[in-house]
Amino acid sequence: MKENVKDEFRVKGEMLLKKVKELIHQGNIRRIIIKNEEGKTYLEIPVTVGLVGVVLLPVWAAIGALAAVASNFTIEIIKKED
Repeated sequence: MKENVKDEFRVKGEMLLKKVKELIHQGNIRRIIIKNEEGKTYLEIPVTVGLVGVVLLPVWAAIGALAAVASNFTIEIIKKED
């Protein structure tokens, strides 16, 4: 039986976009949730196998805008465990 596994990373605003791109390239991520310091969800990104390139441009822009607004974030990722 496959289960979802959660993991969290705390990052500074300027590292947010870089870390999200790194996580997406890992390939086993199902969903990425970006939260502020208080735990409020700013953005949820469902990551599908076919999600690449031009489709992600609006997502990168939104993450860049978030990084400019706040200084500290928590990135919660949900992985599909084999």
